[in-house]
Amino acid sequence: MKRQVRSAPVAQAMRAGVALRLRLRLCMLGCVALCISACGKQEPPAAAAQAVPVQVFQTRAQDMPVTFEFVGQTQSDQAVDVRARVAGFLIKRNYVEGAMVKENQVLFEIDHKPFQAQLDAAQAQLSQQKARLDVARSNLARVKPLAQQNALSQKDLDDATGQFHSAAAGVEQATAEVETQKLNLSYTYVRAPVDGVSSFGVLPVGAYVSTTNSLLTTVSTLTPMRINFSISEPQTLEFRAQQQNKSLTVPPDRHYAVSIVLADGTEYPHKGRITFADATYSPQTGTFLVRAEMPNPNKELQPGQFVRVLVGGATRPNAIVVPQRAVMHGPKGDLVFIVDKEGKAQPRPVTVGELSGPMWRIAQGLNADETVVVDGAGKLTAGAPVKVTGEAPLAAVGAGSTPVGTPAAASGPAAAPPASAPASTPQPAPTR
Repeated sequence: MKRQVRSAPVAQAMRAGVALRLRLRLCMLGCVALCISACGKQEPPAAAAQAVPVQVFQTRAQDMPVTFEFVGQTQSDQAVDVRARVAGFLIKRNYVEGAMVKENQVLFEIDHKPFQAQLDAAQAQLSQQKARLDVARSNLARVKPLAQQNALSQKDLDDATGQFHSAAAGVEQATAEVETQKLNLSYTYVRAPVDGVSSFGVLPVGAYVSTTNSLLTTVSTLTPMRINFSISEPQTLEFRAQQQNKSLTVPPDRHYAVSIVLADGTEYPHKGRITFADATYSPQTGTFLVRAEMPNPNKELQPGQFVRVLVGGATRPNAIVVPQRAVMHGPKGDLVFIVDKEGKAQPRPVTVGELSGPMWRIAQGLNADETVVVDGAGKLTAGAPVKVTGEAPLAAVGAGSTPVGTPAAASGPAAAPPASAPASTPQPAPTR
């Protein structure tokens, strides 16, 4: 009995071990079956990438008109300070401040009475000198025949002659003094020196005008209107280098067309011309001054306005341009998508130049006869298939490029040249 009781736990343990081994074998068989089942399944074929619809255009090399842009300021052709030429009390202002005035129009009046009194005194002195001259002339007429008859000495004749010439000189001096006093009296009426727009009155009525505070107002002419702008030394050097390497062609005789854009973005309807360019650089700013003149028949321009100056007439030979919409800007620079021969999109880094209307000039990165994506580029990745739905509208492409399937049009002429600038005038470099 004792022996059977001791063997029962051993038998129980053996049965548990057999059951555990059986379960492990079953698990292994299940895993093998799952693996075989998984290996037997076939992956479904990957769906083909869909072509992205795009609009494109074909680039070509052609001469492109170039417009250089600067910041300028208007200046009156004649901005004349109106100053008092005599001292006295200001008694009247005869114009409306800020209004248009005509040449010789009386603007101010200074107290006339002291100058009228001085004129009266000068005229009285002139009358006295004339009376002395009459006496001296009569005395000389009497002495001269007597001296010829030796009735009077030669000294008497010399004295009479001297008195006559002295009296004549006195008359001339008194006459000059009268003219001086007339001028001084006329100066009490301060007149406009030119036709133009007046400024505010510097001194109030009743103030004393002297040589230290003689400025009364300013009158500025409005036509023609000067446009002053500055060109930096790096711009000038770049411009000359581009001329030497034939990447930029200037107009014949340097006839540049000048237009301006006002502060509200509207383009001024009249064109101008360059009339002056300074020969030396300013040591303070490192720039030199260029001046253009614009007609101003309707008095739309006023002195001191800031404007954008557009200088046209130069061209870029064999330039490649693309619409602004085609250029994408990223952290690594600018790029466009082109369509390769297999109909796939490929990104192309580019270096953009200046704008010409709605177009960017591509300085580097594109050649002629390449197909550039205009619309739909935002959905593209490298190597993505594309479906060309047509050429980009001409409004999107703009002048200077040819849409796919559109005959290349002859490049239009540059803007009509105005009168030429001085031949020695250094010209502006292009700005972006």
